[in-house]
Amino acid sequence: MRRSELREHIFRMVFGLDFTKEEEIPEQIQLYFDQLEDVKEEDMEYIRTKAEHIVEKQEEIDDMINTHTKGWKTTRMNKVDLCILRVAVYEMRWDDDVPVGVAIDQAVELAKKYSSDEGPSFINGVLAKLAKA
Repeated sequence: MRRSELREHIFRMVFGLDFTKEEEIPEQIQLYFDQLEDVKEEDMEYIRTKAEHIVEKQEEIDDMINTHTKGWKTTRMNKVDLCILRVAVYEMRWDDDVPVGVAIDQAVELAKKYSSDEGPSFINGVLAKLAKA
C-alpha cells in the first residue's frame, strides 16, 4: 500500500476513534480492519500503530493547534479538519520518516477529498504556522 493510502486509512481511523470511548478503541480498530480487503499485515500494523500514537498524543497535538490558530480552537473546528490536522501535526513533530512539506501537502490533499471548499486553505494555513514554530 502506498504511503498516501496508509495515511488516508490512519485519518479515517483517527476520525472514527474520535467518537469512541477509550475502552472500545481496540474493538473499533479491529472492526475497521475487518472491513478492508487484501491488506497486508504490516500495513495494518503501521496504520494501527500510527493511529494509536496520534490518539495518545491528542491532547498535546490539540494544544499545539490551539496555539497556532486565531478564532478557531479545536472545540469549534469541524471533526474532519481537526482529524486531518492531528494526523499532519503528528507527522510533522514525531514521525521522522515524513518530511514536513510532505505532511502538509498530504493533509491538504485529504482536505480536498474529505473537507469543505475552505478546508484545504484552512489546513494549509494552520500547518504553515506550525511549520515555522
